Amino acid sequence: MGSQAPEIILYTNHRCPWAHRAHIALAELNLPYKEVIIDLDTPRSPEYLAINPRGLVPALSYNGEIIIESAIVAQFLADQHPSHLVPPSNAPGGALRRARIALFVDAFFSKFNSVLFGLGTAKTEEEKQAVVEKALNGLIKEVEPLLKDAKPFFGGSDKLTLAEVLTGSFVIRLKTFSKAELYPKELYTKITQLAPNFAKWAEAVVAHPSVTKIYNEDEVIAGMKARLAKTRGN
Repeated sequence: MGSQAPEIILYTNHRCPWAHRAHIALAELNLPYKEVIIDLDTPRSPEYLAINPRGLVPALSYNGEIIIESAIVAQFLADQHPSHLVPPSNAPGGALRRARIALFVDAFFSKFNSVLFGLGTAKTEEEKQAVVEKALNGLIKEVEPLLKDAKPFFGGSDKLTLAEVLTGSFVIRLKTFSKAELYPKELYTKITQLAPNFAKWAEAVVAHPSVTKIYNEDEVIAGMKARLAKTRGN
């Protein structure tokens, strides 16, 4: 990394868990940046659509180059600024480490977190219980074993890794929504009982300053309540 800091503009919204990923990466890399808040409750402006035609957040301007999609933004920052987050692919063991992180992130989302999205459309207690059961099964089978050596973070690391950058914003929301009873009360209790590796790792993640830095629990809860009301037609 050169002596001159890059010019970074992050187009974001603090309620969005995907945009939150970029904040975690920037905090861990200690990179200064300018922030532009995008209102997600109104149609996107022509000016922002010129920056990101998809209209989503985050978008990153890095020395004038625009990078979009949260996982790509986080990966770019980690690759552009080598650090503890992830080793270069050509470092000893680097490719394997990156593959293991990628598998963990895939398992977290495909087998657990995306399943929980079904709670937003579940209308009966039976439907909610079915979603919880499926999510727990995926967590226990696919995610829990990958955290057996977390110390306290992925792969034995004592610092955040790219695994936490890409999942941390969703882990902290899992804890928030469980505490606020927007998710069934028994979900987090069962996680603690049945997936102790995950539970211990999650507690370390949600307490980390890079994860909590821009997180406003009250705003996130209010946003989730509004979204659930809209989805369920309340």
